[in-house]
Amino acid sequence: MTPLYAPDVFIKDKVEALAQQLGLELPHQEQWDFIQSAERLDLQAAPGSGKTSLVGLKLALLGQGWNSPTRGICVLSHTNTAKDEISSRLAITPAGRRLLQYPHFIGTIQAFTNTFFALPALRARGVEVQAVDDDTYAAAALRLLERHPAFRTLNTFLGKRRNGPALVSEARYVCDAGKLTPTGPDGTQPFKPDTPSGRQFVALKEKLTEQGIFRYHDMFALAEHHLTHHPQLAEAAAHRFPFVLLDEMQDTSDLQQRLLDKVFGSPSTVVQRVGDVNQRIFTDGPSVAQPSSFPLPHAAQLPVSRRFGSKVAALASDLTIHRRQRIDGAGHDGTIALLLFDDNTVSEVVPAFERMAAATIPRPLLLDSPPRVLGSRLTPGGAKAFPQSVSCYVPGFTTVPSQAIGSLITSARTAQAQRQAGDNHAAVTLLWNAIRAVARLATSGSLPPLRRLDRDPATAGGRTRLLLHDMLTSPLDSHAEWAVITARLQRLLPDLTQSPLKGVARLTDPLAHVPCADQPAPVPEVPADTEHGVVPSVAGSIQSAKGETHAATLILECLERSGKKYDVHEVLGLLSQQQDATKALITVQRAAQLVFVGATRPTHLLALAAHRTRAEPYVEAMRARGWTVHDADVVAH
Repeated sequence: MTPLYAPDVFIKDKVEALAQQLGLELPHQEQWDFIQSAERLDLQAAPGSGKTSLVGLKLALLGQGWNSPTRGICVLSHTNTAKDEISSRLAITPAGRRLLQYPHFIGTIQAFTNTFFALPALRARGVEVQAVDDDTYAAAALRLLERHPAFRTLNTFLGKRRNGPALVSEARYVCDAGKLTPTGPDGTQPFKPDTPSGRQFVALKEKLTEQGIFRYHDMFALAEHHLTHHPQLAEAAAHRFPFVLLDEMQDTSDLQQRLLDKVFGSPSTVVQRVGDVNQRIFTDGPSVAQPSSFPLPHAAQLPVSRRFGSKVAALASDLTIHRRQRIDGAGHDGTIALLLFDDNTVSEVVPAFERMAAATIPRPLLLDSPPRVLGSRLTPGGAKAFPQSVSCYVPGFTTVPSQAIGSLITSARTAQAQRQAGDNHAAVTLLWNAIRAVARLATSGSLPPLRRLDRDPATAGGRTRLLLHDMLTSPLDSHAEWAVITARLQRLLPDLTQSPLKGVARLTDPLAHVPCADQPAPVPEVPADTEHGVVPSVAGSIQSAKGETHAATLILECLERSGKKYDVHEVLGLLSQQQDATKALITVQRAAQLVFVGATRPTHLLALAAHRTRAEPYVEAMRARGWTVHDADVVAH
């Protein structure tokens, strides 16, 4: 039997040669242990430890020596952004590009579930999927509830309940004892099955299923149901993918974990899971750890961060909530600052931070990576306390949802790489799904399945097929050429969806042109304070900054959602008392976990803003840790 890959694929000479080609250094034994491991493995990787680079190197090495033409490597992540980053790293080398085509699979856990289990299950029932999207589902469900006469009793009953609309707009399938059951958002049935409202609730969910409209959660339930009744499918998937690498494993939900265990639980499949459990999204609900929960007790570690130095490493180590880890900082020996403000100087906090960044960080680095301002909440709640959120510190801050800038062109470039690697089907599917996402932003209709597009060049379907061909084959380097392509798309969308464009402004970000990653980006025209060289900061949530690297990061003190405590204040108290964070109150743990994520972003400057009255008892303890302490109104002027 031919081995899956060459036995010498991980030998020292080959590893060093490819690492040098990719510009990577491997000074730590823990890095070598992960790279050369061919067994089941969990890797707990500290922030900035180079986890993504190591994953890319290991996959490229496997690509060099992979022998099987029908069995492949399965690489799963949680977000399209993470998936695209892995794909772009692999596209650098010929060996890596081999993994972008059959028999290999690189995608999100959602895409894997849909492709191999949920969509085949729906096709077997004759259902054509129109949309898998929570917002699209909610709009369709509420529209059906309000307009269809078959659901009048349910509509009347839900109108009397405070959470009535959510019961329908967030209804989901669960697979319970091998049966697919419609439930409310919490996974329980909101009505007795034999009541008129209960029967209509089930009928509404089934109606949307017939129309091909689903929530993301539904697809996992459909997949689990299909696997329960066809267990041979799990065996086939495990045979197809004898080597599985799961990235950002800490964000895997119980539902996703259960499905992955069902498919890849056999000892014959090598499953390597990588992540940082201390960056896991905090949940207050009861959570019973499964036997396979990440990381397993004997997990390997990458404790050395090359993103930051010893001060930030010490802070991060003290805030490891889910699994204690002593992090070593091997990066730039940066600064941690505590910015104090009072009721009258809240508006001075961000300007003070921007001036500190300008004074301590080389300007070219700041222009390339503008200072980031982060908070645990973006807008105020109902409490009267001030400040509560990012918007209280940043006048004019808004939270209008937007798609990632350049998301369509990024997907188009990834699709081109897949096509060049020989996987035309994956390329076209990726591009069509990206266009679907764009269409949902600006129309109330939905795009038809790709296979139903007319081939006649005179029809909208024919023109769409031509557009897809051009997007897969044309250079995407020119702003002008990209503008022509996106204009064609916008003219086609009303005909394809049978719905007029209503939210054209929402398309600005996703249809924007961005330079290719290997091209020098144009130097942005950043307005600056001519006297001090200040580079304006960019504000956002701590949660949205996961995975990012900043030159300078400011964490704003925000009101905890109970409306009684402030997060930075709680963390200062935890640090000053040298208390074990895992034994703190749940509200303190939540604050510590969020500050951990934000505090591990910067390379040069970390600042935390706290109200003087709350922070005063902890100032000396913070100075003893090597922090600097400043008054916001003094630094800002």
